[in-house]
Amino acid sequence: MNLVITMSRRFGTGASAIAAELSGKLGIPVYDKAYIEHELEGHSYADETELIKELASHPCIILGRCASEILRDQGNVFNIYVCADKEDRIRRVMGLKSLSYEEAKAMLEENDRARSEYYYRHTGRVWGDVNNYHMILDTSQFGIENCANILIKYFERIEVI
Repeated sequence: MNLVITMSRRFGTGASAIAAELSGKLGIPVYDKAYIEHELEGHSYADETELIKELASHPCIILGRCASEILRDQGNVFNIYVCADKEDRIRRVMGLKSLSYEEAKAMLEENDRARSEYYYRHTGRVWGDVNNYHMILDTSQFGIENCANILIKYFERIEVI
């Protein structure tokens, strides 16, 4: 099956690490904001939506970029939302970015606000609404390292991999 996974996430949840682990286990690429913006520069894609649909013509993982909404009518797409407790996210950002607690908290809040606004502006929907996703993973509860395994087991069980 041409499995396409979209992964929306709160800042600092570890979703990029989950996507990287899934990518390795499934042998499919991960496309994120940096990749998509790079591809849009100097290419003939009309817009981000067209590029995301093109990327989704092959198995892949797409982080953010409203991909869950753009691809919502495709039966091969599995939409995931990754969340975590705010304090866990702040601590993770502190460690990754070598920031103080207050700096990490401010960065996290600004990033979440920007993502929420971006999602609403491009979809008219509320970012993080459980109705927009097939599965929600809480890395505070499951741990980052277990989330990819949970997804692999699920995909095996429903026989998509």
